[in-house]
Amino acid sequence: MHGSEILERISARRAELDELEEQLAKQLAEVRAEPDELAVAERVLERVSEQLADERASAAPAPGQVGGRTVMLIPHRAPDVEETMLPPDYQRILAAVRQAAGPGMARQVGEILGVDISVRAKLEPLRAKLVRLVDRGWLRKLPDGRFTTRL
Repeated sequence: MHGSEILERISARRAELDELEEQLAKQLAEVRAEPDELAVAERVLERVSEQLADERASAAPAPGQVGGRTVMLIPHRAPDVEETMLPPDYQRILAAVRQAAGPGMARQVGEILGVDISVRAKLEPLRAKLVRLVDRGWLRKLPDGRFTTRL
């Protein structure tokens, strides 16, 4: 073997190692990025599961037992159903909607109730309760998304 042949082999091996290093660096970057992607996927799944649970809860109201009689947690509005039959937090929401000057968005109702409306996780459950009150006939939701009393 001549010196030039050895130098060629060394040079070829360097090129192979450089290529291998590049591939490994790329793989390492992918391996390091994946846990973050998994964490995001987990958060999205949790959020979607919560939303589905909320939707199911509002679609099929859970009946409860009162004095041996089955009653809905959030009863439909009817002549014989008093507002006082609603759970206290729903009574407060109705009062806040009345207190708003005219129809209000969920965030305005939240402000009246003292909810931290800058935090989506605190505003969304309130919006779900407002929609539930609309579904049961206690409130009206206008086409622009604002909530108002039935009266």
